Amino acid sequence: MAESRADRWPAPAKLNLFLHVTGRRADGYHELQTLFQLLDWGDEVRIRADRSGRLRRVGADYGVPEDADLVIRAARLLQSETGASGGAELEVLKRVPIGSGLGGGSSDAATVLVVLNRAWRCGLTVDQLSELGARLGADVPVFVRGRSALGTGIGDRLEPVRLGERHYVLVFPGLSIPTAAVFGDPGLRRDSPLLGAAECLAATGRNDCEAVVRRRYPEMDRALTALARWGRPAMTGTGSGIFIPMPSAGAAIRSAREIKNLYNSRAVRGVDRSPLHRRLDAEGT
Repeated sequence: MAESRADRWPAPAKLNLFLHVTGRRADGYHELQTLFQLLDWGDEVRIRADRSGRLRRVGADYGVPEDADLVIRAARLLQSETGASGGAELEVLKRVPIGSGLGGGSSDAATVLVVLNRAWRCGLTVDQLSELGARLGADVPVFVRGRSALGTGIGDRLEPVRLGERHYVLVFPGLSIPTAAVFGDPGLRRDSPLLGAAECLAATGRNDCEAVVRRRYPEMDRALTALARWGRPAMTGTGSGIFIPMPSAGAAIRSAREIKNLYNSRAVRGVDRSPLHRRLDAEGT
């Protein structure tokens, strides 16, 4: 079966420009306040919708069992909730490292929900898709909605914001950090105060998970220390991905080239509108 570019859909990564843990709920989930910015870089998901009713995953070389893979789980959830009779072949073109805190799996799931909702003519609204996405993971709704946002609750209550185009270097120290290990650590701070709107937009907060990760993973502590010569490195989410804000695209490119002598790195652009949704907008869907 020949592949066309039209079959390949963006699944952009995200940054948590800050992440405060403001409390812990009775059900074990943590209350958060965070600022999401979407990126112009991430995974791609190849989606070939059909009328077979069957879901097929192909080319999965990233070590996730099919029943645990969020792309399959998202498609199955959409089928079961809407009664859709369509099928699909799904393939993730993986670029975002697993456990990096950049939301790769959540974004893949969101892309599947958004694209198959259209292809199968399910007719769900963005709000309804976001509710489905939240059942797959707390980060899925921000990708479903496709805008940079201030997140509260468990990160699923979203207020769209305009951050403007920003430039970053992403750095990958080469390890995977499980979210459960970080949020389950007794040393995690869980009483950070809520920031006001102006403070949030200025991203003046910190990542409360960083102290735990630096203590549990010495490699991350060494990386964050070494990267300080290029700016103010910070963790995103609970993972091993590190970002460094840069004043321009040129500065990001130059710094990424220098950092490649130490770690895998790349220059990226922060955007307010998801590449997935920009494409859908351009196609009039």
